[in-house]
Amino acid sequence: MNTKLYRILPLFFVLALLAACTKKPVDAPPQDVALLAPDSERAIQIHVEIADEPEEHQEGLMGRTELAENTGMLFLFQETEIQSFWMKDTLIPLDIMFFGPQGKYVSHTTMTPCTEEPCPQYTSEGPARIALEVPAGFVEANGVGPDWQLAVPVQE
Repeated sequence: MNTKLYRILPLFFVLALLAACTKKPVDAPPQDVALLAPDSERAIQIHVEIADEPEEHQEGLMGRTELAENTGMLFLFQETEIQSFWMKDTLIPLDIMFFGPQGKYVSHTTMTPCTEEPCPQYTSEGPARIALEVPAGFVEANGVGPDWQLAVPVQE
């Protein structure tokens, strides 16, 4: 994969994505984002649904019974702060990665399904503005961690 296509100023990424999502159609199509390795030699493309409204944040991936490889849900928040998630009525285990306002990796954890309350809370280890949920095992399999960056493709 050509990582050159995924280079973008981190702040521009967040601003552009937030602007694009403010007036999205009701059934907006998924978008592609990329995780960039610290050495910039590797980019992992992920096909994501966007959750940028409080109702979408609350519903998340509830009720899903599967999530294909390299797909997920991208959560965009108005404020950069400690973000907290739970897995109420989410039926599949997920990895969640948290990113700062400029797309820089903050932390990750693996979340397990929860069908009965009380469900555990999963929080970012630092202030975050973006969360990315993917199938459980993704983070370990791909070695995602500190110094990784979240980006969107740019047109050349």
